[in-house]
Amino acid sequence: MSQNSLDDLARLLLRLVLGILIFFHGWAKIKHGIGGIEAMLAMRGLPAFLAWGVYLGEVLAPLLLILGVYTRLGAALIIVNMLFALLLAHSGHFSHFTSNGGWRLELQAMFLGAGIAVLMLGAGRYSLGGRWN
Repeated sequence: MSQNSLDDLARLLLRLVLGILIFFHGWAKIKHGIGGIEAMLAMRGLPAFLAWGVYLGEVLAPLLLILGVYTRLGAALIIVNMLFALLLAHSGHFSHFTSNGGWRLELQAMFLGAGIAVLMLGAGRYSLGGRWN
C-alpha cells in the first residue's frame, strides 16, 4: 500500500472516530434537549438562542466529517463547539486532575485537537467530497 493511500486511510479513520464520538453527544441533545446549555449561557449573560449552535457542532458537523463533505467546515464547527464547551461547562476544570493522574479535560482536549487536525488535513480521498474537501 502506498504512503498516499495510508495517509488517506488515516484521514478517514480520524474523521470517523471524531465524527462518531461527537455525534453521540449530539444524539443526547436531540433526545434530551438543550436546556442545560441554555441555562449555562444565561448564567453568563449570553443569549439562550446560542444553545441551538450545539446542533451545528454536535449533529451537523459530525455528519459532514463522517461523509467527508464540507469536511473542513465541519471541523471548524466542532472546534467552535469545543471552545464553547470548554468556556461554559469546563472553565473551572483546567487545572484539575483525576486520582489516577489524568487531566480532567482529556476528552475535550482530544476532540479539540482532532478537530484542528481534520481542519488542517482535509477529508482525503476516501470521502464523498473528494481529496481536498
